[in-house]
Amino acid sequence: MIEAGQIVLFRFPQTDLQEGKLRPALLVAKVPGRFDDWLVCAISTQLHQYIPEFDEIIRESDDDFGKSGLKAESLFRVGRLGVLDASIFDGAIGQINQDRLHHIRSRLAKWLNG
Repeated sequence: MIEAGQIVLFRFPQTDLQEGKLRPALLVAKVPGRFDDWLVCAISTQLHQYIPEFDEIIRESDDDFGKSGLKAESLFRVGRLGVLDASIFDGAIGQINQDRLHHIRSRLAKWLNG
């Protein structure tokens, strides 16, 4: 069962429409409607791209790191969003805790509300 807070893998398409690299994404929320679309947040190991008070870093010492399925400390890039159909997910690799998900959603809402 797919649910918000899960980390899924999907093939990010290349500009030449060739099959892309397998990338992780955080399921932020299901998009309302009849389609199985999800708002996702990009995940990167490029911690130097961190935007303070906006992005979220998950560290190996964090309680939910082991359950995340991520292989290294990573950055949830709150401003790098997309809507994806669940059919392109190659499966879930893990999940973050509900407190972290709430924190990410709060930062996103604050940004959108100006």
